Amino acid sequence: MNNKIKNVVIAGGGTAGWMAAAAIAKLLGKNLSITLVESEEISTVGVGEATIPPLQTFHRLLGIDEAEFMRAVRGTFKLGINFESWRDVGEDYFHSFGTTGRDCWASTFQHFWQRGLAEGYKADYGSYCPEVLAAKQNKFAHGGGQPLKYAYHMDASQYAVYLRGLAERHGVKRVEGKIDRVNVDPESGNIFSLALAGGETLAGDLFIDCTGFRALLVEGALHAGFDDWSHWLPCDSAVAVQTKGGSDLPPYTRSIAREAGWQWQIPLQHRVGNGLVYCSKYLSDENAKHTLLNNLDGEPLTEPKIIKFKTGQRRKSWVKNCVAIGLSSGFLEPLESTSIHLIQRGIIRLLQLFPVNGIAPTLRDEYNKQSKSEIEFIRDFIILHYKVTNRADQPFWRYCKAMDVPSSLAHRIELFKQTGRVFRTEGELFSENSWIQVMMGQGVMPQEYHPIANQMTEDEQAHFLNGLRNSTEISVKALPAHKDYIAQYCAAFAQE
Repeated sequence: MNNKIKNVVIAGGGTAGWMAAAAIAKLLGKNLSITLVESEEISTVGVGEATIPPLQTFHRLLGIDEAEFMRAVRGTFKLGINFESWRDVGEDYFHSFGTTGRDCWASTFQHFWQRGLAEGYKADYGSYCPEVLAAKQNKFAHGGGQPLKYAYHMDASQYAVYLRGLAERHGVKRVEGKIDRVNVDPESGNIFSLALAGGETLAGDLFIDCTGFRALLVEGALHAGFDDWSHWLPCDSAVAVQTKGGSDLPPYTRSIAREAGWQWQIPLQHRVGNGLVYCSKYLSDENAKHTLLNNLDGEPLTEPKIIKFKTGQRRKSWVKNCVAIGLSSGFLEPLESTSIHLIQRGIIRLLQLFPVNGIAPTLRDEYNKQSKSEIEFIRDFIILHYKVTNRADQPFWRYCKAMDVPSSLAHRIELFKQTGRVFRTEGELFSENSWIQVMMGQGVMPQEYHPIANQMTEDEQAHFLNGLRNSTEISVKALPAHKDYIAQYCAAFAQE
């Protein structure tokens, strides 16, 4: 307390480090000295290539031009995720970012759609969502009668380079070096400096730990503790490889359920990012490589890279004068592309609670409270994909189907199963429509619908459903091909 924060030291680069550096420098940097230390000898995970829509808000705060950013990261647009063989082998569904149909004050559109099913209407739930129709037709554009809700696919390593340029233009100093020792004051317990392998010492008032899974500061020096969630999310490994791009440029991520996990496929302008997330208890590293390489659509450009992880969260993300951002604060597998979002939220939360005149325990407590509840909401949503499935063809899927889940998730599933209701808690990331799309996509169909859906006559109901569906189809029909729109709006420069 009563020690003004003047010197901020960010330990580690990559996506988390440079996002933090750029945001703090741009938005609060006038009265701060900001230093980022990283080593070119230490590789970053660098496979976080899919995002969700809130990143647009972060970019607006930083004054980032979208087309310039897209060119720099060789980006494409993303309307959602196509989940393949998750419900059962050969059965697919689409989780979009958009709104489906039209909700009313008492219920979501799904209740009206359910009544339609009972009366013989055969239209798929997704046919009332412009993002779903556009994705299936490989179309995209900004604006229009029904603006699409979207996110990005991007080259994560190039994103870090882009943000570094922005951060350095706003005064961030980069230091090359490996952290050899974290110096902690024995009386206060605060970090006072980082000793580098080359002999240099970086002193600071506030330290931001972006050292990835190693968590050198928050765990290595300050012993924050870790809550292990691998009993709910048993995947503990991933193998990643890049391939040549194809002729198509789909505006969505593919998530394909495999024997003991799932495969991702993310299209960029110059290549495709691929990977397999799996549980090593049910699949060896060598068999995982074999599975991935046998299920690629293009020629490999890189050697398969194995990544080991443990799902869970630090018991405290802010300890003493150190805030953990990104992988150092915890990890959830990238099934719903939330990794970069959690980095973003950690940074925004720090900016909102920034300890200008000294670190008050109440600031730390509020930061940790919000961090905990936010990631637990996301955790439950990801567990949902594994728990609610008809698959019983492999030991891994039988385990997931039978496992106990957090009571918060069990309540949501039962509420929807019995009544079709979904309620979003304040501060929760995923919308009611996201929960509806995934639960129905995974095979949970409500036993009843809200009585307000019966207020319309059968003719009014038919007019309502047909009108929504027709207007959605018309708006999507007018859109250009995603590949053509990229070429016109943000085509990257030719790469060697």
